Amino acid sequence: MSDPEPSRAGLPGLTGARGIAAWFVVLYHVRPGLSASASPEFIGLLGKGYLAVDFFFMLSGFVLWLNYADKLRAAGLSAAPGFLARRIARIWPLHLVVLAGAVALALVLQASGRQDPGSYPWAELPLHILLLQNWGFTSTLSWNDPAWSISCEWAAYLLFPLLALAINWRRVPSALLVAIIALLALILHAAMANHGARTLGVDIPRFGLLRALIEFGIGTMVCSLWQRWQERPSSPATIGLTASIVLAVLTATGTLPETFTIPLAFAALLLGLSLTAAHPANPLAWRPIVYLGEISYATYLVHFLLYVAFKLLFVDDPFAVPLPLLAAFLLLTFTASTWLHHLVELPAQRGLRRLFEPRPRERCAAAAL
Repeated sequence: MSDPEPSRAGLPGLTGARGIAAWFVVLYHVRPGLSASASPEFIGLLGKGYLAVDFFFMLSGFVLWLNYADKLRAAGLSAAPGFLARRIARIWPLHLVVLAGAVALALVLQASGRQDPGSYPWAELPLHILLLQNWGFTSTLSWNDPAWSISCEWAAYLLFPLLALAINWRRVPSALLVAIIALLALILHAAMANHGARTLGVDIPRFGLLRALIEFGIGTMVCSLWQRWQERPSSPATIGLTASIVLAVLTATGTLPETFTIPLAFAALLLGLSLTAAHPANPLAWRPIVYLGEISYATYLVHFLLYVAFKLLFVDDPFAVPLPLLAAFLLLTFTASTWLHHLVELPAQRGLRRLFEPRPRERCAAAAL
């Protein structure tokens, strides 16, 4: 969810896809409000919005492999602190700001006698500040629920330099890479099925970290496939997009389990999207859609708490939210995302990078060594 912009690597369509996925998560969380006005089929479709997070994990692995794998291999472990510093600058400041909003909301609810202790456990707050909350230390989602995936992404970032140094996917034959992707999807399915989990969104505190690490790893392999096929993208793109549709249909009809097919479907989809991402006619590369992707981290982090506060202030029945009111919330979410992106996220990134990165004189000294 918080990877570097694919558009900077000439893949604006992937940034656009991330924006669409972020809004799918938003609609997933507001769907109960549509219970009185939308069809059960439409509600059911929105109910699969949690799967967008699986796409985020995969896209993050793809983009980090594209941007950093070669640099880490060239410089060795000495480049790992700089890589991690950039990742901290990317994800931590906005997370802290939104978490501070959650603390403020909890204090207001506590003062008014309306606090749900299970939603805002003070003893777990340090874990959330350090982005450790979904590493097996908690049993429920709390504070800002969507941040569980950022916690898991942080774990993936810590392991990424070791992965980049341990293996170069370019040296692995394409057929073997595809087989490894299938094997990883099977491992995830087996681990979840062994505990009776039938969908990827079940028991996030238990399975979320495994889900993230496996799908992040798959994303790095998809990037390697893209790198070898990008000059002749037509056939691989068609195969990837077709395979993603077939796997999605097999999942929707119950023919194959979601815990196995969705990671494979997203791997195929990501391959197809990446191979077509730079095409000038790609609708996902349309500037307004790309902009949704650029602010998607803010959208993802802020929408959940914003909806909690919005319901407390304006909604009488959370299962029958009037459509104009719901539209107002979506507009509010977009506006808040824009403000947070430009006024918090980008300035904080620039400030922390200046703090972490060596000054020009220090760079010269390092170069002399």
